[in-house]
Amino acid sequence: MSRKSKWITPFLKQSFVTSGVTLNLAGHGICNGFAAILLPQLQAPDSSIPIDDSSGSWIVSVSGFALVVGNFIIPIIMGKYGRRIASMASLVPMILGWIGIILATNIPMLIISRLLQGLSMGMGTTLGPVLIGEYTSPKNRGAFLTVISVMISVGVLIVHTLGSYLHWQTTAVYCAFIAIADLIIVLLSPESPSWLADRGKYDESKKVFRWLRGDGEENELERMITSRLDEETKIGVKETKSVLTTLKHRKEYLRTLFKRKEFYKPIVIMIHIYILSQWAGVNILITYTVDLLDRVVGKDVNIALIIITLDSQRIISNIIGVYFIKKKRRRFMLMMTGLLAVTAMLVTALYSYLKQKDLLLYDHPLIGVLLLHFHMLTVGLGSLPICYIIAGELFPLEFRSIAGGISVLFHSTSFFIIVKTVPFLFKCIGLHGAYCLYSFVVGYCLLISWWFLPETKDKTLQEIEDEFRGASDIEKTVELMPMNTT
Repeated sequence: MSRKSKWITPFLKQSFVTSGVTLNLAGHGICNGFAAILLPQLQAPDSSIPIDDSSGSWIVSVSGFALVVGNFIIPIIMGKYGRRIASMASLVPMILGWIGIILATNIPMLIISRLLQGLSMGMGTTLGPVLIGEYTSPKNRGAFLTVISVMISVGVLIVHTLGSYLHWQTTAVYCAFIAIADLIIVLLSPESPSWLADRGKYDESKKVFRWLRGDGEENELERMITSRLDEETKIGVKETKSVLTTLKHRKEYLRTLFKRKEFYKPIVIMIHIYILSQWAGVNILITYTVDLLDRVVGKDVNIALIIITLDSQRIISNIIGVYFIKKKRRRFMLMMTGLLAVTAMLVTALYSYLKQKDLLLYDHPLIGVLLLHFHMLTVGLGSLPICYIIAGELFPLEFRSIAGGISVLFHSTSFFIIVKTVPFLFKCIGLHGAYCLYSFVVGYCLLISWWFLPETKDKTLQEIEDEFRGASDIEKTVELMPMNTT
């Protein structure tokens, strides 16, 4: 073996290909964080594009509306053209969005650019966890999926730091170069071995799988190919039947699809985990940072410094979370960090209410800063990264595109609802009322997730799929013809 090939280990190869995915999702943090520096500059008296509260809320939230469209588009591209092409397709609107912001001279141009970025974010949110789950080995998968959250946090820190000292259009130039660098990495990455196997390209799948994983994980490769060969055998039997019979089987397949446990159970679980991750307050901390600081800390503080320290603390929390998620079980981490998030929001709500009513016996800006840091800690440790980890592990190969698209739809909808309604809720029921509402939603999602979520740590994707299907269902063949679920 050459000296060069000794240090180019499977782990290094997995790190390279997943860097394209994580940079893509870091772009989501950049887009969300960009709103926090864009709005204050547009609301300044000397702004070249003056805005009011209504237009400002649309500039911030319209990307959430486009997220839903991206969720519907990407499963088709993922299933038909492959994960690599889907990654490229998700980056194009992001780059166009940054170019539009750089050239923007009015509110419609900003809204259209944010729509394009939201479209890209919707595509990447569905694609990212799936692709990392397929690229990486079970022992490293949790850590790689946690890196998604770390990179999103890094993206937020970068854009908040740049935007604190540079004009918003200059900041957009730097952001565009990050997206272009990501596109280059994706162009140099291979296709997913799982998708190749699903398409019957077994020789190519084996080649890519061994390049990514080495020769020590042949069992997962063989089980994956055997599973697909069994599917092909069933399809081959059905192909001898008439066209009318085939159509009947397709109709029956669609009718019974939602009765299959390995299809509907992961979707139900991920819907609640995605809602939990959004309602735990991450986008309020990222997008409405200045408004939040005004209400919890006060105006006589160095806002830029506090924003940068919050973003830095989130990165540190994510890195610590990588260690704990690698060591601890998924269900334990989800419940622990979820309960901490609820605690942080309720304590902040109480403090905000007492501060507003002037009932505090003692008050100091540092108390509000510490409360926000505690809230950010709960987000960084697990309530955000754990959702990406579980999303990369739950869905069976046969339904991975469509099931991921359905569940992440609730992620996008929650994002849009939150960023659009935060100004309204803060004015109508105050920060304390909004945080109590968010705490109730997170508590409900934790209860459902704890009830249905199986433990997935250190299990192969095929083992997780078999657990959802159940031992009795694995033994008996479903008498229906599978169809392209995309």
